[in-house]
Amino acid sequence: MSDIRLEIEVRPIFMPLFAPDVARFTVVVAHRRAGKTVAALQRLIHAAAAPSKPNCRYSYIAPLRMQSKAIAWDYLKAFTRAIPGLSINESELRVDFPTGSRIQLFGSDNPDALRGGYCDGVILDEVSQMSPTTWAHVVRPMLSDRKGWAMFIGTPAGKGAFFELWEEAERAPGWARFMFRASDTGLIDDEELQAARREMSESAYAQEFDCSFTAAIRGAYYGDILEQGERDGRVLAVDYDPAVTVTTGWDIGVSDSTAIWLMMPYRGNAWAAIDYYESSGVGIDYYAAWLREQPYKYFKHLAPHDVANQDWSAAGGLNRVAIAEQHGIRFERQPRPKDSREVMDGIQAVRSLLPRVYFHSDGSARGQRVSRGRLALSLYRADYNDKLGALKASPVHDWCSHAADAMRTFATTAEETKRAGLSRSSGPINRSQRSASGSRGGALPPRSGGPSINDRRRSTSRY
Repeated sequence: MSDIRLEIEVRPIFMPLFAPDVARFTVVVAHRRAGKTVAALQRLIHAAAAPSKPNCRYSYIAPLRMQSKAIAWDYLKAFTRAIPGLSINESELRVDFPTGSRIQLFGSDNPDALRGGYCDGVILDEVSQMSPTTWAHVVRPMLSDRKGWAMFIGTPAGKGAFFELWEEAERAPGWARFMFRASDTGLIDDEELQAARREMSESAYAQEFDCSFTAAIRGAYYGDILEQGERDGRVLAVDYDPAVTVTTGWDIGVSDSTAIWLMMPYRGNAWAAIDYYESSGVGIDYYAAWLREQPYKYFKHLAPHDVANQDWSAAGGLNRVAIAEQHGIRFERQPRPKDSREVMDGIQAVRSLLPRVYFHSDGSARGQRVSRGRLALSLYRADYNDKLGALKASPVHDWCSHAADAMRTFATTAEETKRAGLSRSSGPINRSQRSASGSRGGALPPRSGGPSINDRRRSTSRY
């Protein structure tokens, strides 16, 4: 049967989702009452009315089947009821088009109802409330043989599965992402938004109307600044300039991870985080080898106070400073914070610095490394006293701490470093430099992917 002609009024902000060349996989973050569910159903109807293949199957998936029925079923029937020859199945939440296409509503709470079939297009609504396995283990395989498309829609709820999809859409080929904040769409008038702001907590408003992924992270130190930086265009592809030197900021671990930020002066008064590396279970020689393989010219290597501790894995119990010098790294040691107040001063130094930091971002291994470091910064947060119901004056120590502490090491002397080193270069670490034992600096980390916090690969030179 020929295609069906329909007149459906789509809100202008959502028109890019209906473009013929829209990406196969799209992530749509939209504020409350933006009409994202209606727009998603309209896209399903648009596809089903003019199918590209015979017997197309389209699905709308909410966290619960009862939510699908309550949220989407009435809209779907209202938009399609006037189509001649349409069949509506109330018990199966299904409409069959005279074109041979079908749209059916499901809930992720019953994944077995989805298995076994194929799908030409799917909407996953409020992904943050679904199991992460819904997409990867159930829905994605259903799209493979017919190369179906998928749209993920929702409002942020912390940095869970929906946020990971949002990040994936930034760098993966065949993906696109859209964010619609209430302050930008004009769909809710200013008077109503101001009333909502007065009646809601700051974090709730930021999450529901400003589409903030970090608002739900209690006590996040840098989340608001990093989100603003993304809005202002400070997350972008940054090319390394060989005429400019790079400074490294370190957090050094023994039983846990070592993290390194690589920072380059950029655009006048700003800095660019052009690379990031993190690993664990290896010695200084390993990181020296990694730095030596990069194209950068280094000005300073800034390390925390504990860089002077002895490395008991080293022959003769040498401290890390001595080992680093054997491999061409001369650390500039930062003083140890005397108390929690000085730790908080360092955190404030990072907060002052971040509005002038550009983060490299693209689909390369370097871009993925920086993205992981930026994510850790956004999740770094104050500890919480459950008994008192208040934040503590100290940060949580978890996997996010390593990137955050490395940035703090850098931030405490960032301005002094820029003044001293903008036009100076110590040159790259000498690639032919040998250690005292005559061996090369160590086995290199894998070049194909980003850093892994659980990477236990050992260097070939053991101390």
